[in-house]
Amino acid sequence: MIPRLKQAIIKEIEPNLKEKFGYKNLYMGPRIQKIVLNMGLGLDGNDQKILKSCENDIASISGQKPVVTKFRKSIANFKTRKGTNSGLKVTLRKNKMYEFIDRLTNIALPRIKDFRGLNRSGFDKFGNYTFGVKEHIIFPEVNFDKVDKIRGLDITIVIKSQKVEHSFELLKSLNFPFKEERSN
Repeated sequence: MIPRLKQAIIKEIEPNLKEKFGYKNLYMGPRIQKIVLNMGLGLDGNDQKILKSCENDIASISGQKPVVTKFRKSIANFKTRKGTNSGLKVTLRKNKMYEFIDRLTNIALPRIKDFRGLNRSGFDKFGNYTFGVKEHIIFPEVNFDKVDKIRGLDITIVIKSQKVEHSFELLKSLNFPFKEERSN
């Protein structure tokens, strides 16, 4: 079954963007390639119980099992040792990616306390968008009673695009709540 958001992209959003930016065909327009979720654990990565609970939380948020990331270097000031666990990451593609974006924009982001919108400066020079969420409990899949500590989550949306403005318009048409720009 095709996700609801993917159908909307194919039928409405891509043709609108093609017309707006004057592309010769639909494939020249911006497309979402993948979404990467990352949760850094720091010193808690060595504790197997905490690692397992965070692994279960990310698995329930994303719908697939996360990979445990390791430190590449030993840094004494940060109390890290090469080869020890540093965090968890998940890469979402195809249908799971569209389902995640749908849940993120319609359910999770509106649940953030004092939410004023996403920052527009999260775009890099290639058109990819990265933002952080301070509380991973905004997702309804996470059981609030079983969470031992509220953790942050980094979300990167990798977009194949010609310009940053095209990526911004794609995310705006997907109902991403960006902050309004002020003019002084």
